[in-house]
Amino acid sequence: MIDVCDILDALRWHADIGCDEAIGDEPTDWAALAARPTARTPSSGAPAPGAAPAAAMPRGPAATRAPTPATPRPAAALFASPDQPLGASEAGIQARARAGEAQTLEALEAALRSFDGCPLKATAMNTVFADGNPQAPVMLIGEAPGEDEDRQGKPFVGVSGKLLDRMLAQIGLNRSNVYISNILPWRPPGNRSPTQAEIAACLPFLERHVELVRPKLLVALGGVSAKTLLNRAEGITRLRGQWRAYEVAGTPVPLMPMLHPAYLLRNPIAKREAWRDMLALQQRMSEEGIK
Repeated sequence: MIDVCDILDALRWHADIGCDEAIGDEPTDWAALAARPTARTPSSGAPAPGAAPAAAMPRGPAATRAPTPATPRPAAALFASPDQPLGASEAGIQARARAGEAQTLEALEAALRSFDGCPLKATAMNTVFADGNPQAPVMLIGEAPGEDEDRQGKPFVGVSGKLLDRMLAQIGLNRSNVYISNILPWRPPGNRSPTQAEIAACLPFLERHVELVRPKLLVALGGVSAKTLLNRAEGITRLRGQWRAYEVAGTPVPLMPMLHPAYLLRNPIAKREAWRDMLALQQRMSEEGIK
C-alpha cells in the first residue's frame, strides 16, 4: 500500500530542487531507455562487418589532422556568455530594436509577448508585464516573477507581494498610485536567479518601459534589479538605503535600491532596514511634491 506521506515528501523534495513543473505531455521511463543496448563502435584494429576496408592512414607528422571545425550554433542560440557585457548578444540587439519601435505601453507589451529571444518564455505560463497605475509618479522594479506571478500574469501577487502591499500602505501608497514591473517578464524555472544572458535579452524592454512611463522616482527591489539598473557589482545590502540616479532619456531619475520582500520573509530582522528605506522614500516624495 502506498503511503500518502511518502508521496508528499517526494513532491516536496522535487519542489525544493526546482522540479516544480512537468514539461512533457507524457512521462518518460528513463530506466527503460537506459536499459536499451547501444551500438558499439568497431575497434580500430577490425572493420565493422560488411564495411569497406579503410584507406591506409599515414603515419608520422602527416597523420596529424586539422581540428574539426565547430558546428555553427543555430539562429535560436543567441545568447552571450555570462562574461559578455549586457546587451552585447544578438538577442539583446533584436530586443532593443523591437522595444525602440514601441511608442505606447500597449505596443511595448505586444512586442514583448511576440519576442522569442529569451528561452524563459518557453517554460513560463504567462508573460508578466506590469501592474498598478502607469501614470503614477513612483515606479517599483523587481527581479522576476515567482510561481504565483507566473500563474496570474501580474507582478508581486504572491506572499512577498502581499508583504510589499503592507509596506507601501504604511506610507500611504497602494497599487492605484504606484506602478510595478520586473527586470524579467518570465519566471526562471524553480525561481532560480536569472543569468546574464536572460537579463541581456529582456533589459531593452524594461529600459523602454521606464522611458514610456517617465516616473519621478524609481525603487529597485532586490539585488538583481539594483545591480542591473545601476550597473553595479555590489550586493543589495550595500546598495540599499542610498539615493542614486538612473538616466531616462538623458534625464537622471532618483532611484532607491531596497531589499526584496522575499528576502525580508527569509530574514525578518532586516525589516527594520526596509522600514528606514520606506521612510526615506516617503520623505523624498514629500520633497518632490508627490502625494
